[in-house]
Amino acid sequence: MSTSHGGGGSRRPPSTKPGGKPKDSPVGGSPAKKAGSTGSAAKKAGAPAKKAGGGKGKKPITPVKVNAGRPWGAILLFAAVGAIALGIIGFGAFAVFQNSKSWEDRAAAISGIKNYRKSDPKMLKYEKHEYGSLKYTVAPPVGGTHNPNWQRCQGDVYNAPIASEHAVHSMEHGAVWITYQPDLAKSEVDKLAKKVKGHDYMLMSPFPGLDKKISVQTWGYQLKVDSASDKRIDEFVSALREKSAPEQGATCTAGSYITETGTTPRDLQPPPDQQQQQGGQPGVPTTP
Repeated sequence: MSTSHGGGGSRRPPSTKPGGKPKDSPVGGSPAKKAGSTGSAAKKAGAPAKKAGGGKGKKPITPVKVNAGRPWGAILLFAAVGAIALGIIGFGAFAVFQNSKSWEDRAAAISGIKNYRKSDPKMLKYEKHEYGSLKYTVAPPVGGTHNPNWQRCQGDVYNAPIASEHAVHSMEHGAVWITYQPDLAKSEVDKLAKKVKGHDYMLMSPFPGLDKKISVQTWGYQLKVDSASDKRIDEFVSALREKSAPEQGATCTAGSYITETGTTPRDLQPPPDQQQQQGGQPGVPTTP
């Protein structure tokens, strides 16, 4: 039997690959694709679920920064060091400024100081030394006529009153004389003594009748205070010791000085009208 080869011959079966879909699937195979489309739709429908679970479209979470705190210890340390440095610089500048001022300006800046060189210059003038007791218009005196012999002022602390006539001569040499009421508390007297002991051109003694607890004076200047802790005492000494004296540089430690206490002047040499009778020579100290 012969096989017909006409135009309507038998159909060749489509070729397939193992596990695959037909190679030459007819257009009618689109339902499978549609099914696949349905799967895609399912995927799309499931998109919100992916977002809820941290999907691709979720906003990234900003990490929380933990503040460990500022290093206050180091900050305070640097601040303290800076403050100290500024203090040192400031003090140095102040010291330079103070040293550039004249002693007159430094004295004038002391609150409560009295400048008799300006207010009563005639009181400070004298023509010659005089023996015996003398009268002064200011108590304690700050200058004027005085005894030929001076009170030793080598940091001397006298526990009893001394003669003003000798103390004025010490101030003429540049000494600062600190006086105080006889009943001043011992603790206060001790504070004053520390300012005097070991310092040349300094002396101190009680002064009966003083109108303030403490009075500090040198030639032409005076300061009265109520406490030995008053810083103006040190300012007075620093500004005026050996500064206002008519005889700056004259000794406090040698020559015709007095070390005895008592308000009556002591003469290491007799007055000129007695020197011929006693055979003394002018200018030569003799034992009283």
